[in-house]
Amino acid sequence: MVLGTLSGVLGLAVGSFLNVVVHRVPAGLSVVAPASACPVCGHAIRRRDNVPVLSWVLLRARCRDCGTGISARYPIVEALTGVAFVLVVLRFAPAIAGAGAGSRESIAAVLVLIAFVSLMAVSVALAAIDLDTSRLPNAITYPSAVVLAVLLGGAAVVGGDGGALLRAVVGAVVLGGAYLALALAVPGGMGLGDVKLAVVLGFALAYLGWGPLTVGAFAAFLLGGTFAVGLLVVRRGARRIGIPFGPWMLAGAWLGVFFGEPLWQAYLGLLGLA
Repeated sequence: MVLGTLSGVLGLAVGSFLNVVVHRVPAGLSVVAPASACPVCGHAIRRRDNVPVLSWVLLRARCRDCGTGISARYPIVEALTGVAFVLVVLRFAPAIAGAGAGSRESIAAVLVLIAFVSLMAVSVALAAIDLDTSRLPNAITYPSAVVLAVLLGGAAVVGGDGGALLRAVVGAVVLGGAYLALALAVPGGMGLGDVKLAVVLGFALAYLGWGPLTVGAFAAFLLGGTFAVGLLVVRRGARRIGIPFGPWMLAGAWLGVFFGEPLWQAYLGLLGLA
C-alpha cells in the first residue's frame, strides 16, 4: 500500500514534468529553463498553482492572471502517469519482494522496475507528442534506448541472466527490422520514428520473454487497425486518414508487458505446445 501510494505521487509529479516535455521538445526548446509560464500573458506559474491535477481543479481550468483556459490535457497526463506508475510497480515489485533482501536477484529486480517505470514515462510523453505532431522525436527515443540498455543490461549481468539480454537484443533487431521493412514497402505508411521506437520496444518486451514480445507486437496492429476501421466507418469511407501509429505501438507494448506471458501460454496451450 505504501509503495503504491508513493509510486502514484511520484507519477503525478513526473506527469507534471511530462507536460513540459510534450510542449517543449517538439519545438526544440529546453525542458529545464525558463520556468513554466502562461503562454498568453507570460506570467510565471506560481508554485501553489503547479500542484498536479489539484491546481487545475482549484483554478477552474483557467490562468490565475489572465483567465485564459488551461487544457484538460494537463491533468489528464498527470493523472494517467500517476495511475500508470502504480500499475508498473504492482507488476514488477513482487519480483523484488520474492528475492532475498540485498541479493543479486533483488538488485536485478530493482533495475528492471526502474527500467519499466522509465519506459512508462517515455511512453506517455511519446504518445502525447505523436498525437499532437505525428512525430516521435529522436531527443526522447535515443536517450530512452540508452537508459533501457543500461538498466536492463545491468539487471541481466547482476542477475546472471545473459539469456534475457541476448533475447532482448534479438527482439530489438527483429521488431525494428519488421517495422523497417514495412516503412520501405509502404512509403508514407510507417515513419522512421516508428522504426526507432520499435527497436526500443522490441528490446524491452523481449527482455521479459517471447510471449510479451509477440503479444505486444500483434496488439499494436490489432488496436491500430481496429481504430482505423472504426474511423473509416464514422467518416463514411474517407480513405486518406493520417493516424499516428506510435500510441498504438506503445499501448500494444504495455499489453504485452502486463498480459503477454499468460496470453502466450494460453495460445500455446490451444495449439497443444504448452
